Amino acid sequence: MSARPLRTEDLAGVVAIDAALSGRARGAYFERRLAAARREPGRHLQVGIDDGGALAGFMVGRALEGEFGRSAREARLEAFGVAPALQHHGLGAALSAAFEAEARHRGLAQIRTSALWREHELLRFLDHAGYRLAGDHVLDCALGAAVLGSAAEEPIEREQPPRDPNDYGTPEPGGDFAPLARDAVEIGMLGAADLEGIARIDRRLTGRDRGRYLSGAMAEALAGSALRVSLTAKVDGSVAGYVMARLDYGDYGRAEPAAVIDTLGVDPLRAHHGIGRALLSQLFVNLRALGVERVETDVAADNVGLTGFFCSAGFTPSERLSFLKRL
Repeated sequence: MSARPLRTEDLAGVVAIDAALSGRARGAYFERRLAAARREPGRHLQVGIDDGGALAGFMVGRALEGEFGRSAREARLEAFGVAPALQHHGLGAALSAAFEAEARHRGLAQIRTSALWREHELLRFLDHAGYRLAGDHVLDCALGAAVLGSAAEEPIEREQPPRDPNDYGTPEPGGDFAPLARDAVEIGMLGAADLEGIARIDRRLTGRDRGRYLSGAMAEALAGSALRVSLTAKVDGSVAGYVMARLDYGDYGRAEPAAVIDTLGVDPLRAHHGIGRALLSQLFVNLRALGVERVETDVAADNVGLTGFFCSAGFTPSERLSFLKRL
């Protein structure tokens, strides 16, 4: 048996293997994953292995570059499976070796993935394959309990000009007229025209020009998710911040409707103006309207500022563990 790239005609086999393992069919999810690989082959790693001419296993992931300030180019392993009748015959190891070889070929330094701490078989596989606990924090937020984007959200505090004691027409600060974070800036859906503004913010944050990578990431945000949920914040018509998020049913075996925040950036020249909080507030409003129950993200352990920001927005440590394999 030898591994090979996945092909369009493998979709039915991938869905069948996954359904046999998980007990549910996720055809739409895998159809999007294979379609995304056709559009942007450089951003995706997808391998399969055959047994007697039929697909016996698969492994799919994507290439990353600097999400949340990480400097290493890396792969993210998102889904894999081996047909139940063919397990314990070395197919998983062969798939893993092929996936790693493809990652090395593309100059990727490491592979990242995650798993629930209760998924004991998966944890054993990752252990045998050479993965170790990463130092990252996997954070999530149950939207039903989140304050941001709900009726309980506190209004922002703004500096008020001196009040004329004879002015009886201007409402008092606070009360029903107090603005929320998402009211203070213009929040809209991410669009192709926002690329230049996002690249400008990214250069200020990273000191590098990653226009090509960001172009691919934006294309994925616009077309690779079940629904478009990525947002931009604008001040005086210019992009001042953005959040790229995905809404998919299937990453890492998730069955419940969950959103994943891939990256969030705010123009350093407009830091501490509530733009990041405004983006999350509007994102939470939109996700609740779509019936999404949970939102998740992955933050580098040494990014204390970003971790604190998410925790202040209602995120807590997830039951998912982050794993890393250096190549």
